[in-house]
Amino acid sequence: MSASRRSGTTDELGPDEPERDGADLLAALLDGMDAALCAFDADGVVTHWNREAERILGWSAAEAVGRRGLTGWAARSADAEEVETRLMSAMHAPGRQVHEFALVTKDGGRVLVRTQSAAVRGPDGKPAGVYCAFSEVHAQIDLERSIALSEALFEDASWGVVLVDADLRPAVVNAHAARALGTGRTAVLGRPLGELLAQGVEELESALTHVLAEGAPPAPAEIWVSVRAPEGAKRRCWRCGFVRLASPLAEEPVPLGVGWLFQDVTEAKQGEQEASLLRFRTNQLHRAARAAAECEDPAEAATVHLDFALAGFADHALLDKVAGGPLTDAGAAGPVRLVRFAATPSGAPGPTFPAAEAGLPVRYGDGHPALQCVARSGTVRAGVGTVPTEQARAWATARQWPRDTVHALCAVLRSRGRTLGVVTFLRGSGRTQFERSDIAYAEDVAVRVAAALDLATEARRERD
Repeated sequence: MSASRRSGTTDELGPDEPERDGADLLAALLDGMDAALCAFDADGVVTHWNREAERILGWSAAEAVGRRGLTGWAARSADAEEVETRLMSAMHAPGRQVHEFALVTKDGGRVLVRTQSAAVRGPDGKPAGVYCAFSEVHAQIDLERSIALSEALFEDASWGVVLVDADLRPAVVNAHAARALGTGRTAVLGRPLGELLAQGVEELESALTHVLAEGAPPAPAEIWVSVRAPEGAKRRCWRCGFVRLASPLAEEPVPLGVGWLFQDVTEAKQGEQEASLLRFRTNQLHRAARAAAECEDPAEAATVHLDFALAGFADHALLDKVAGGPLTDAGAAGPVRLVRFAATPSGAPGPTFPAAEAGLPVRYGDGHPALQCVARSGTVRAGVGTVPTEQARAWATARQWPRDTVHALCAVLRSRGRTLGVVTFLRGSGRTQFERSDIAYAEDVAVRVAAALDLATEARRERD
């Protein structure tokens, strides 16, 4: 327990109890401090010594209070004069003074401490002594590093840093995170994550809740989110790390929230996905070519190419040939009719089957994407957009497509400078619309299908 010198009487102040209560309160306050504290009177005699000072140097309050200076016990004789002079100089200096000293522990060791000392004023305003707060230098450096790290993270970090409270609302946000969320640093504070993110909120909140309950995960997590923005939601991939924050002042760990660090890896992930997709599609084309090479009937080879192309690409495929034979560029002026050659089942996905040989034209209306594809000799995309389900089904039915179709891609079949027909790939609502990379793949498939159909036509002519 801390101790201090007590002298004089209390007759003029009243009973002894209030003074003792005040002294006990002072002793409790001093002993509860995280920093070591000692005090000297004007003559350099130790008047106060708390438990943290005892912990660092080993000298108890009973052994320290009443000693004059530090010579011979807490400081080496060679250093004591300089140490005491610098400490006591604070009595006549404005503000606080900071020094570093090597002090001696009770067991004879030495410890480097950093001190902050300032004058103690008496009732008349004159210096009456000095108080000195000190801590081990390495502990002070650790504290300064922690503070510096915290400030750097919230000012200069090149990744997003967000402190989320126990209610899963942002409490502190750095500049990088604010830019990623599309708002200001203060505007985001206290707002539910659902107001900032259009998608990915459930997954992110689940991760934060897990960290609060169980602690940090062993590895970063990649979470896809859609950030709300004035121009519309932006889909991003964030590589996230989480740490649970607990109060260092509580006897038992009390969660204060979660430290959430994230970095935008959207471009890298998209590059990985595109490379993986390209490898898969190249492999499919290779496998299709090998399988088609084993087909005796070129018409069967054409459907084999479609079956391999559908994997991971589309839900349905339609293969239509130009009625009356291949169409040259010079003969493309009149109306064009298309005859169904092969198609996948209109219900559940399945292999491509040849159509009936009646040769009846498909009832495509004017402006149908397949007819536009033939007229342009180029690829045409079509989509229903954002409409109610019934309207989407009516849109698909009117174009002679399965009712669940919402996206279509028509690629022209060209061989030896002639148009043979159209291959149409269809996607349902569970897939995204066709992109530019999908167009290139569809055109690669169309080239192979067209070559097989052209060979089938020539073979039939030879048989006839």
